[in-house]
Formats: sequence, structure tokens, C-alpha cells
Amino acid sequence: MTVTETVVRHRRPPGHSPEPVPGAPPADRWRHRKQPSADRRRAWLVLLGTAVFLVLAGGYGADVTERLSNAGYTPRSAESVLAEQLLNDHFMAGTPNLVLLLRGTESVDGPRTAQRGRAFTEHVATLPGVAFVDSYWSTGDPVLRSGDRLSALVLVRLAGDEDRAQRAAADLVPTLTGGWGGFEIRVTGEAQANVELQRRSDEDLVRAELLGAPITLLILLLVFRTPVAALLPFVVGVISVVVTLAVLRVLVEVTEVSVFALNLVTVLGFGLAVDYSLFVVTRFREELARTGRQDEAIRASVRTAGRTVVFSAATVALCLAALLVFPVYFLSSLAYAAIPVVMAASLAAVTVLPAMLTLWGRWVDAVDVVTPLRRRLGLGEPRTGAQSGQLWAALASWIVRRPLLVALPTVTVLLLLALPFGHAKFGLTDHRVLPPDANAHVVAEEVGDEFDLGEIMVLNVVLTGLDTAASQPQVAEYARRLSTVANVTRVDAGTGTYTGGVRTADLPVPQLFTRPDATRLRVVTEAEPFSSEGERLVRALREVPAPGDRHVGGLAAVFADTRDAVATRLPVALGLIGVTTFTLLFLFTGSVVVPAKALLLNLLSLTATFGAMVYVFQDGHLRGLVGDFVTPGYLDVTVPLLMFCVAFGLSMDYEVFVLARIREEYLHTGDNTRAVVAGLARTGALVSAAALLIGVVLGLLATSGVSVLKLLGVGLCLSVLVDAVVIRGILVPAFMQLLGERNWWAPRVLRRLHERVGVRDG
Repeated sequence: MTVTETVVRHRRPPGHSPEPVPGAPPADRWRHRKQPSADRRRAWLVLLGTAVFLVLAGGYGADVTERLSNAGYTPRSAESVLAEQLLNDHFMAGTPNLVLLLRGTESVDGPRTAQRGRAFTEHVATLPGVAFVDSYWSTGDPVLRSGDRLSALVLVRLAGDEDRAQRAAADLVPTLTGGWGGFEIRVTGEAQANVELQRRSDEDLVRAELLGAPITLLILLLVFRTPVAALLPFVVGVISVVVTLAVLRVLVEVTEVSVFALNLVTVLGFGLAVDYSLFVVTRFREELARTGRQDEAIRASVRTAGRTVVFSAATVALCLAALLVFPVYFLSSLAYAAIPVVMAASLAAVTVLPAMLTLWGRWVDAVDVVTPLRRRLGLGEPRTGAQSGQLWAALASWIVRRPLLVALPTVTVLLLLALPFGHAKFGLTDHRVLPPDANAHVVAEEVGDEFDLGEIMVLNVVLTGLDTAASQPQVAEYARRLSTVANVTRVDAGTGTYTGGVRTADLPVPQLFTRPDATRLRVVTEAEPFSSEGERLVRALREVPAPGDRHVGGLAAVFADTRDAVATRLPVALGLIGVTTFTLLFLFTGSVVVPAKALLLNLLSLTATFGAMVYVFQDGHLRGLVGDFVTPGYLDVTVPLLMFCVAFGLSMDYEVFVLARIREEYLHTGDNTRAVVAGLARTGALVSAAALLIGVVLGLLATSGVSVLKLLGVGLCLSVLVDAVVIRGILVPAFMQLLGERNWWAPRVLRRLHERVGVRDG
């Protein structure tokens, strides 16, 4: 008898409708057997309490979208942030976060046009939330006038941090756009881009939920074939989404939470809730077919699949916790929001779901709606659980007979996919994250075509801690040295203008650059702010000895500070993920080889996914497959970190479920090969269905017009599918066969530790 025949004959894999087990009671006996009255009373109490909580939570979290913010991409202690504060406090200057494009039919230098332009500038300066305003008519700076002299810019700095600026822009922009004194006024800038970004992401989330709910329910119905079996995981998913809203509503009262948290945790909460429910329901059906007793099946399901769910949720939560080490509240707020949702999904799967099975478990296999539909469509009979298990057992048997032949080409393909990641570039989001037809995007492109942005979005250097009047010679020498730095076009200071180390002109209004307790210098450059050249320029400027306390600000400085914050904490985050997941898998398996293998395969899978993301979203290839978007030539520096933590957690999620069944079989038989085949036979169809479900839910983010959400959705969807199919379905059995009995090895001292604190039974 072959290994495949043995597994299929003696170990029924999870699937759709389990076949009768020899010696088990007839199927119709458990369908009509009621649970003990005490169990049913407890189940009703759990469901009643859950219903009351959901009503309260849903009402409490209904307005959470209005309280989220789109900010926090730069550490608040960064030098660039302090520089902006000093510019605002001492000079009423800084990087504008609202740019108004005014276009008329007459020259902006005409008397009537100039009068209207000055009046408009003064009007904007009086509006609430405005810190200062500069315009062509108030400064006379020709940089703020277009080449055809029909357009001019009004640069507005809104008071407060990014969140306050965004809220102020949402209130002010509708009153400023349109016609005003013969001008057509349109708006762009960071604050307005954030307003449109939040609105677009909210709309995309609603659309994804409207599309995702019926698609998910349909897939569940196709997988389980009966309405009750399909609805149970769906209900747990809905519970998780409602809890998500309530958790976010609590969080916004104590900390700022990114607008992207709603998209991420809703999708993650629903996807994991459905995943966990799938595992529990599948194990329930398997135990029910084996024992014929509903109460025993529920207890066995919670004891085995439920415990695995808890381990899996802990692994995902710890991977997400790595985001907390970064001093960027965009990332930390996502961790604050996602960790409770992961735990809520697992809690619902091991409490609410068993309660529903207690009351309605006897209807899990009732009313098969898929089989008649397949017959009508001429598709034949659906595969039974045994047939699905046979396919996966046959695949596993084929792999374990030739593991090296399977592993080498598979690893080679993944390494080839990972190659583009070697030339990955990183930056920060700007207007290009919006769809090409978004107002802020369109206006920003027009401003870039008509004006010299290098003269507008300059780097600012603020000197403090020196006597301004007595230090003018030192400031002049400092400005001269700054002008010799590579990629610096010009330096403006109170002592004059400097180019290439030479003073070339006087400034018309030098007092704008000096205050009794601070001095300001403007560094003009052609380097792109979010580029390696811009980053190197900031580092070079900061290395030039200064006559006082120096603070460099501007978009390039913001990017350099953000990248530094990420780079310095990245080893800590990776170490946290590695140590925690290794420890959990060791406690789960008692082996040090299996956790090491899991970490290496996960890293290989994720690197291949990142390579594909660079190929599409940075290099611009195959864009037609994921919808129209603008390729800025780099990836946002924070998104790969988020993708890594989420995708790594989901990968370990499936690893735990596959290992649970393989280990269970190994403890039962002591045969590594047979355990690998049996484990894949029992989990192959289940993990594939779970990956398809969560992949669809995550993939719906790809329908977003916001390129960051599109990147996140496509990347996570691809990661989940590659992990479930390639890693779990091919490489895991191949490597476990190559390692043989060494899979379960651990040093003697660790074996004794596992016997005391680890999971010891199947």
C-alpha cells in the first residue's frame, strides 16, 4: 500500500462534506441530536452578550472615519520638524502646505490685477488656521509668476501639525476655489493632497466592502457547499469588522490614528476572522464525521484548531508589534489598531463560533446548494473531502519522492522574482499617490510645468544660539561654504546671495533673513526632494560646520530624517519578529529546525514579492494589470515595512496551521514522510481556500485609485497566494522531506524546556 493510499484511507482530510468513517454512527443521528441543555443555555448567553456588545460597538464606532488623520510620516523629534517650527515662530516662513494657483486673462503685473492679487493675499492671511501667506504680489518674487505672466502663486502655511493643517484645508479650500476677482483659483499642496487622499481612501474602503462581502460569501459557499457552513465564518468576520470600528474609536481618543488604519484593520480583521473560522469549522466537520457526537466535535475542535488559532493570532500580533519600534506614528498607530483586531478575530473564532456550532451545528451539512448548481451547469459532481485530500496527498507524495528536484527550480524562480528588489528606491508620498484625475494631482502637475519648483520648495537652514548682529561675518562664511556643496544652486542669506563659493549679489530685503535670536538661510537646489541626491545633499549640508545651533528643514530633510529613523530601527524590528516567531514555533513544535526553516522560507517568499512590487510600482511594468496609476520612480519608505510585518504574520499564520497537522501526525506515527504527506493532505485544500479568501479581501484594495493602497493590496494579495501555494504547497514538504527526522531536533536543554512549557500533545 502506498503512502498516499494509507493517508487517504486512514486520515480523512478536511474538506467539504466528510465521508462516513467506518464504525461511526450514521450521519443523520447527530443532525437531530440536541446539545445538552446547559451547553445550549451558555451558547445563547454568549450570542446574546455578543449581540448587545455589537450594537453598542457599532453605534460607538460609526463616526470613526471623521476622527482619523493623514499624517505622522516623519518623527516629531526630527531636525526637519524642529526647523519648520523655528521658521514659523521666528520668520513666519517655512515650506508651504497649501499652494493656490491663480490664473486670469490679463498680466499679473497689470495695475488692476495686482490690486486684486494683493487684496486676495490679505484676505487669505485673515482666515482661521493660516499662519502666514506669501504671493507674487506681496513679495515681488518673479519665481511666483508664470512664464506667460497670466498665472501667479499664493503660498500658504497652515498652522499646526499635518493633521491640523489637513483639517484647516478641508474647511478653507471650498471657500477659496473657483472665481474670485477675475481669477480662476485652484488648489494643491500637501494639506490639500491629504484631504483628497482621505476622501478617496474612505470611498475606496466602502467600495471594497461592498464588493468584498458578496464575493467572500460566494467563495465560502463554494468551499463549504451549504448555507450554514458558509455563514458561520462570515458572521465571525462581520463581528471582527464591527469590533474594528469600536477599537479605532477608542484609540483616537488617546492617540492619533492614521486614516489608512481603517483600510488595513478592516481588511485584516475580516480576512483573519474568516480564516480562523474556516479552520475551526473544518475541524468540527472532521471530528463530527469521526465521532458522530456534536458536543465532542466542538470540544475537540476548540482544543486542537482553537489552540492553533490562538498560537497563530499571537504570531501575527507579535509581527505587527514590530511596527511599534519605529518613531513614526503612521506605523505605530497601525500597530495599535491592528493588534487588538487580530486578537478579537481569534477570540470570536474560539468563543462565538463554538456557541453558534452548539446551536446550529447539526445544520452544517444541510441543504447542499452547490451540487445541484454544478449538475445544471454540466460541471459534474464537486469533489468530496476525500477526493480533495487525495489530490493533495498525491502532490505531497510526488514531492517527497523527488524533493531536491522540486526545491531547486522553485527556489530559483523565487530568487529571480526577487532580483528587482536589489535596485529598489524609496521616497515619501506626495500628490502622485492620488489618481491622475484628482484635483490636487492635476494642479500640482500644472504648477510644476509653469513654475520653478526648485526655487519654491527650497531647503531652509535656521541658526540659533548666536548673536545675530555680531556674527554676520561667520554667517557669510557659512553661507559661502554651503554654496560649494554638490547640487546646491544658490544660497540666500542676510549677507547676500552666494553661488559656487562666491558672493554674487545683495538681497533686496535682508531683514527677512535675520532676527535678534535666529538667522535663516535658503538653499536652492535642483535635486529632487525624495531622491538619493536630495538625501545626500541634506547630509552634506549638515556636515558643514555652523557658527551656531543648526537646523536643516525642507522636503529633502524630511525624507532624510524619516529614512534615518526607519533604518536605525529596522534591525530591532527584524530581530523582534525573528525572535518572537522562532520562540512561538519552538513552543509549538519542540524543534529548532522547523522554526529556522520557516523563517528562511518566509523571507524568500517576501523578498520575491517585494521584487515584483518594485518591477510594477517603481519601474512601471505591467501597470495595466492593476489599474492606472502614476509611477513616481520609488516606493514609499514606510509601505514596505508595513507590508513586511503584515505579510510575515500571515505567512506564519499558515505555517502554524500546516505544522499543527504535520506534527499531530508525526506524534501519532513517528514517521516523518507519512506525517508530511498526511499533513498536506489534511490542510492543502483548507489553506488554499483560506488564502484565496484573504487574498480576495486584500486584493480588493487594488481597486483603489490611491497608489499606496493599490501597492499594499496587490503586494499582500500576491504574498498570501505565493506563500499558500508555493511555500506551503511545494517548498515546505520538499524541505521537510530533505531534513527528515532532523526536522524535530532540538538541543537537550531546549527539549527539557519544551517538555515543561511547550505544547506536548497533538
